[in-house]
Amino acid sequence: MLPSPTSADSPQTIAVLGCGWLGLPLAKHLLAHGYSVIGTTTSPERLPLLKEAGISAHLLQLSPTLSATDSTLQRLFSKADILVLNVPPRAKQGIPYLDLLRPVAAAVVGSQVKQILFVSSTGVYPEANRTMEEQDAVASADSTSEMLQAEALFQNLPGISTTVIRMAGLMGPGRAPGRFLAGRQELPQGTAPVNLIHLDDCVGVLHTLIENPQPAQTFNACAAQHPLRREFYPLAAQSLGLAPPTFAMDSLEGSKTISSSNLRAATGYQFRYDDVVAALAFC
Repeated sequence: MLPSPTSADSPQTIAVLGCGWLGLPLAKHLLAHGYSVIGTTTSPERLPLLKEAGISAHLLQLSPTLSATDSTLQRLFSKADILVLNVPPRAKQGIPYLDLLRPVAAAVVGSQVKQILFVSSTGVYPEANRTMEEQDAVASADSTSEMLQAEALFQNLPGISTTVIRMAGLMGPGRAPGRFLAGRQELPQGTAPVNLIHLDDCVGVLHTLIENPQPAQTFNACAAQHPLRREFYPLAAQSLGLAPPTFAMDSLEGSKTISSSNLRAATGYQFRYDDVVAALAFC
C-alpha cells in the first residue's frame, strides 16, 4: 500500500479537473489516503454526489470563451498543490481541444499548483504493426495532433512540472468491453492485439505518480497482456451473456501494441490487472 501524505513530504491538496468515470474514483481513492481533494464536474446534478464523498466540489464548464481569471479556476488553483487534468476531447461538439484547455493553462501559471498529471491517450500512436513506446507518437491525424499539442501546452508551462500519462483503452465498471462489439459481424482487425487498462490501474498509476513524481516525463499505461481482438471480444461478450462478435479473416495491417515498460521501470508500479481476460470479471 502506498503511504498517505504527511505535511513534511507530500502536498495535501489535489485538484481533479473532471470527476467523471475516472476522476471520481480517483478523488475518492485519494481522500481515503489522506489527501484533501477539490473536484469539478460539468453537471449540476453531480455536485451532491461529489460533496457526499467529501470532495470540495465545483461546477466548471470549460469553453473557449472561459477567462483565465474565472473565479472557479482561481479558487481551484489557489488551494491545490497538484492538478490532475482529466478532460477528454469533445470532437462531437465541434470544439477544438486546445481551445478548451488554454484557459486552464493560463490560469494555472503563477498559482499554487506545482505539479500536473495530464491524462492523455495511446491514440496518439500510429497503427504500424509494432510495439509502441513513448517516443513513437506521430501527429498523423487531426485528433492525434490536437492531443499531442495539448500535452505540449502543459509540458511547457513555466514553473510547473507536468507528467503525461497516455492511458490505453479503458475498461472497468460501466465500461465492460463485452458491450463494445457484441453481436456485430465480420469485423476487421481480428488479428490485432488489444490494448486496455482497468479503472483500478488508472487510479493506481495516478496515485503512484503523485507519491513518486516523475517530472517532465511521458508514460504509457497499459496492461501487459495483449490477446487478439478475435479472441478477446467474443469472450468479453459471452461473459455478459451477449452474442459474441465475429471477425473477418484479415492481415495484421493496422495494429499496435502499447508498452508500459518505462512506467514500470521508473515507478515500480505493479498492475493489478495485467491479465485483461481475468479483468473482465471486474467490469
